[in-house]
Amino acid sequence: MKSVLVTGGLGFIGSHTVVELLARGYRVVIVDNLANTRAEVLDGIASISGQRPTWANIDLADPVACRALLAGLPELAGIIHFAAHKAVGESVQKPLAYYRNNFGSLVNLLDYTAERPQCRFIFSSSCTVYGQADSLPIREDAPVKPAESPYGNTKQVGEEILRDGARAHGFRAIALRYFNPIGAHPTARIGELPLGVPQNLVPFITQSAAGLRGALKVFGNDYPTRDGTCIRDYIHVVDVALAHIYALERLLAGKGSDPVEVFNLGTGTGSTVLEVIAAFERATGRKLQYEFAPRRAGDVVAAYADTGKAAAGLGWRAELPLERSMADAWRWQQALAGK
Repeated sequence: MKSVLVTGGLGFIGSHTVVELLARGYRVVIVDNLANTRAEVLDGIASISGQRPTWANIDLADPVACRALLAGLPELAGIIHFAAHKAVGESVQKPLAYYRNNFGSLVNLLDYTAERPQCRFIFSSSCTVYGQADSLPIREDAPVKPAESPYGNTKQVGEEILRDGARAHGFRAIALRYFNPIGAHPTARIGELPLGVPQNLVPFITQSAAGLRGALKVFGNDYPTRDGTCIRDYIHVVDVALAHIYALERLLAGKGSDPVEVFNLGTGTGSTVLEVIAAFERATGRKLQYEFAPRRAGDVVAAYADTGKAAAGLGWRAELPLERSMADAWRWQQALAGK
């Protein structure tokens, strides 16, 4: 039984990935300091999988705590690194907190792989590294543009740190560039759990529909798109989680020619904010109240993925449609209301 460390494993994508790892027989250790989640997520993981993985509540940006944790673990086959601050708008307001957390945790974990290059590493990157791409859909060889936000910059520089470390120390890694993960597990036992005001569209939609947030704010209606609102590639979180399993197994099998490979995770289809609202209304039968607000700092006009490389290299494609994502997200919101 191979051991895998999942950092941020009680977070949105992390928790779903833990469930998929457990289903495939991996031994999982979770690290999460609850910066943007709750301890009860572990109960949801256990109820779905029938297993309760080990959880350590530490700050990975603390080098002493990180080193002590890693020294006490069995030999790791892989590390899947989700633990990072992740909101574009918040990063514009709190750039130093983002740099301190996102860079510190990454470097501390790579100290481990530098000493044990047989441990494979998967890095949660982001489509924000492309900025406003020159052409759509976006391929992995598209130029990396100057970051539109401090969050985007942590992903750009994080990939550079990964490449420099792999070149110097001989470990192998994959960076997965997510587009916009949404939805929830079909059991409604785990899902997106932002603390405070949501920074992402879909949890704001579900909270607004539940009467918790008032009218939904749509940031900008004057973009050069088909309805004036931003376009993004929204992908179900279960599809994203499964991609991590495919990526890990590619690394463990010794496939790939480069020390660090990069793959987009998206559906290949772009949806505007208003189209997402309409999909939610169709999926749930609920009418949303929304109002337009000024553009938000750091937002690009449009971004959606070319997914051909992931299909060829990982044998993975997104399977779940937008309306399914919205239905699952709403079911999760309803489950939260019943707790």
